[in-house]
Amino acid sequence: MKKTKLLFTLSIFALLSFDIIKNTYFFNPPQYFPQPTYDFQKNPLDSNKIELGRLLFYDPLLSANNSVSCASCHSPFNAFAHTDHDLSHGIFDSIGNRNAPALFNLAWQKSFMWDGAVNHLDMQALAPITHPSEMGSTINDVIEKLNASEEYKTLFFIAFQDSIINTSKILKSLSQFQLTLVSASAKYDQVMLGKDVFSDQEKNGHQLFKKNCAICHTEPLFSNFKFETNALPVDPSLNDLGRYSITQNPEDKNKFKVPSLRNLSYTYPYMHDGRFATLKEAIDHYTSNIENSDRLSPALKLPIKLTSNEKVDLIAFLLTLNDKEFVFNKKHQFKKISIETKE
Repeated sequence: MKKTKLLFTLSIFALLSFDIIKNTYFFNPPQYFPQPTYDFQKNPLDSNKIELGRLLFYDPLLSANNSVSCASCHSPFNAFAHTDHDLSHGIFDSIGNRNAPALFNLAWQKSFMWDGAVNHLDMQALAPITHPSEMGSTINDVIEKLNASEEYKTLFFIAFQDSIINTSKILKSLSQFQLTLVSASAKYDQVMLGKDVFSDQEKNGHQLFKKNCAICHTEPLFSNFKFETNALPVDPSLNDLGRYSITQNPEDKNKFKVPSLRNLSYTYPYMHDGRFATLKEAIDHYTSNIENSDRLSPALKLPIKLTSNEKVDLIAFLLTLNDKEFVFNKKHQFKKISIETKE
């Protein structure tokens, strides 16, 4: 018998059983969360598929020149967003036209991307893989490179009980990993569970939030995941009209998907184009720069008036949505492991 040592520079896992472990082992949100919209029956969570998805997520092999991974724009330490530039960067230092959104609590979302171009998580990864300013590849090229790797063929066999690598298996594995990215351990969550209490300032900020922000940023996920117009002037250099680019419906001009407000300290800059560097700038926009229009979100028709002290209190509450446990959870991170198999 000959031993072959397979050394991986990315996340990898020991050979586990093929038994499907109950979803709740990997996906166990708090009871006050709503029911997920993702259909787990069509892609039941399994430890092997999750770990394969994690390996793929961190592997630059998915890009045309093997230089950009999913994690390049979605860092675990930024709640799977990025903070080093306003707009996403891709292969050959190309620059996109939008800020990379954070990736967490995806099981509750029916559409993806700022404009909702993708309506199912199992298809979402195709968009960045094939976008010329992101990963610039094709799914066929990715499959060819994965098939050239004996290590990956082994890992696909472990996960799916055969070594045939195809689009569905790649995308479902990536979905499985991303479905485990549940952020529900912030101070806010501890308060909801009765394990902590808000300070007076945070409590006042919570009341201000419920009065002024909660229609679009609905608790406990802090988004209604709809598309809204928030009166941001269009950047002429980008000319990004949001949802309209997908639907061609004039009513959708300048509408963008409402982001979650969880983990704001880790996911700056803010808005679809990263134009605001701080929470104060974002709040100032909503309290001072909203101009009424026919397409303005109904929630913003009435002006939001906050004093300087109330803005501070609101920010104090928003900071209770930071989930340090999620951001630094090693289960979600890149890791380097050496395993041995026998031939």
